[in-house]
Amino acid sequence: MQRFKNFDEINQTTPILIAGQTASGKSHLALKIAKECGGIIINADAIQVYKNWTILTARPSSQDEADIKHKLYGHVDGTTVYSVGRWIKEIKELLSNSARPIIVGGTGLYFSALINGLVDIPAISEATRFEANSRIKKNGVESLVEEIDQKTVQKIDTNNPLRVQRAWEVLRSTGRGLDSWHQETPKPTLDFNRCKAVLLDGDVSLINNRINKRFDQMIEKGLIQEAKNNLATWNPLNPSSKAIGANELIAYLKNEISVEELRAKIIIATRQYAKRQRTWFRSKMQNWERYAIK
Repeated sequence: MQRFKNFDEINQTTPILIAGQTASGKSHLALKIAKECGGIIINADAIQVYKNWTILTARPSSQDEADIKHKLYGHVDGTTVYSVGRWIKEIKELLSNSARPIIVGGTGLYFSALINGLVDIPAISEATRFEANSRIKKNGVESLVEEIDQKTVQKIDTNNPLRVQRAWEVLRSTGRGLDSWHQETPKPTLDFNRCKAVLLDGDVSLINNRINKRFDQMIEKGLIQEAKNNLATWNPLNPSSKAIGANELIAYLKNEISVEELRAKIIIATRQYAKRQRTWFRSKMQNWERYAIK
């Protein structure tokens, strides 16, 4: 595993991909590279696209965005479903820009679609999405897993409600499982062999400590006020409500849990998410360069 070293050794037009689990320092590294070597920073995190949770999702600060051009952050309304297909479409538009793309995030599916290709699946109807949301609200997302074809179940993260709902909706809407659609995957958007692909990795204890510290920093930055801003329009079925900690924050504002419970629940949920990311990255990104987290 390598430590960070000069990125200015590579061609100035070479796309840079930076992946890593939550709280690994991805955004910091992307900003450092952009300042020293040039480029625009493009988001590859499925939740950071939503505009209503800035602090909770650890989006770049307004100062960072003023210093370096950032794209695909906070540009989607919290009630709008945002798919990997839409992300790929927007990425393609940005790649026509002459600036070097520095694509950074923690959503492994986005990177997989970017460098392996993504099949064009028909849009999901509002009726199907309403049915899925109703089922989840009544019986939980686990009830959907039972109805997804086994080949798809074996390839998705069944602990990720967004991935489960997407797989169920595709099968329900098209009559074909997600795995079947993926067999028709076209040419990828980026040639992996022409990219600088970096995976930030480190000890679990280090990541856990960073998660603890980051939560306290979020509180200092105004996380509770951000939650209050979301309270009036809160709907647990909104796509942005999948942000880790959103449900707990609303529960706190409704006096259902204490501040101590709030901190503990969000930290535990974030650590669990980091573990899922770690497992996925180590399985799917074995050919990425690993950089040690300091």
